[in-house]
Amino acid sequence: QVQLAESGGGLVQPGGSLRVSCVASGRTLSTYSVGWFRQPPGKEREFVSVFLWSAGRIYYADSVKGRFTISRDNAKNTVYLQMDSLKPEDTAVYYCAAGLRYDSDFERSSAYNYWGQGTQVTVSS
Repeated sequence: QVQLAESGGGLVQPGGSLRVSCVASGRTLSTYSVGWFRQPPGKEREFVSVFLWSAGRIYYADSVKGRFTISRDNAKNTVYLQMDSLKPEDTAVYYCAAGLRYDSDFERSSAYNYWGQGTQVTVSS
């Protein structure tokens, strides 16, 4: 079992930056693929980014490519999502997920076994 906890959300102005963190407990994250998803108000949860452990690859949704960066610190058992040039449409609850069953399903939220509680990111002036 892996327990995930996100933090770092908050209110930021358009064009600003924010870094959200996902800390794991229970087991090491170093051998897990870890993804970030978000759920905007009134919408379904959507894929943001993933770090695929087995392939050593990173993918981003087109909407965040070039602005968001996923990284991991295995010593701290933590995965980060650095968000730059934030836009109002980035407003959402951000979730991290682990325990991906098949790499090819990385964009599907149902493919992950473990989830954090989420952290709110609001981009507004």
